[in-house]
Amino acid sequence: MIEPSLRVADLSLGFKSWRATTDVLHGISLDIMPGERVALVGESGSGKSVTARIILGTLQENKSALVKGDLHFEGKNLNAMSFKDRRAQRGTDFSMIFQDPSSALNPVYKIGLLFREVLRRRDPKISQRDADMRACAILNEVSIPDAQRVLGSYPFQLSGGMNQRVMIAMALINKPKLLIADEPGTALDVTVQAQTLRLMRDMVEDHGTSVLLISHNLGVVREFADRIYVIYKGRIVEQGPTRSLFENPGHAYTRALLSAIPRITGEGVPDIDDQSDSYFDPMVVHERAV
Repeated sequence: MIEPSLRVADLSLGFKSWRATTDVLHGISLDIMPGERVALVGESGSGKSVTARIILGTLQENKSALVKGDLHFEGKNLNAMSFKDRRAQRGTDFSMIFQDPSSALNPVYKIGLLFREVLRRRDPKISQRDADMRACAILNEVSIPDAQRVLGSYPFQLSGGMNQRVMIAMALINKPKLLIADEPGTALDVTVQAQTLRLMRDMVEDHGTSVLLISHNLGVVREFADRIYVIYKGRIVEQGPTRSLFENPGHAYTRALLSAIPRITGEGVPDIDDQSDSYFDPMVVHERAV
């Protein structure tokens, strides 16, 4: 039997202050198999990004964060690892694509230097020549033809779509075992966003990488993910294979998310005149899930 590449069990998160502790996550459990594309879907503030930060190990460094639960990656207990070892995983075993490449890429460094820093996380002794050759090769894989010019450019000299491709290449250049993509392409127009997701899918298939896609858009993940977890108010309310979840959603919150997908025709869209004003209110949709 194949074991999950990543296993998260009964994950809880709270933030403490001088007054009280605010609970954010409540018993999150999810598995990602080797080479599988999994989506974590929910509205803004539902707990998607903090879950990703806990998996990466960055949130645990915040002294006000109270994290409980089990995290295992390829059979190793991540909770038993030191902060130093967890940091060493970032950019090697784990990589992340952020939703806004213009803010994620350091604007005062050229792209070539950023690539060299990423490559040296796995191979500290790699030469500048070898690093640039590897960077050019993977930039060509993400359909950037003039790779040498890009390596000599600053992020602000490139378009948003070009920077997004650079980030995908940078995240995959060390052949990570797990890629976390937090709303990739959200800041881009829909055409470039579709190209970004298609490119990311092709790249992870070629490299055998497992993916956790963070998104609030079920229309996007339908074209990308093998399985979907739906998160609402810090709880997983439904999960299953993408096709079955779309064809037969069991939770009212999932149905509300599906109803929000834009359609060219009116087919499948609930008649607003037949619903109360609170039908699509995320604060009350949970109450209808029985």
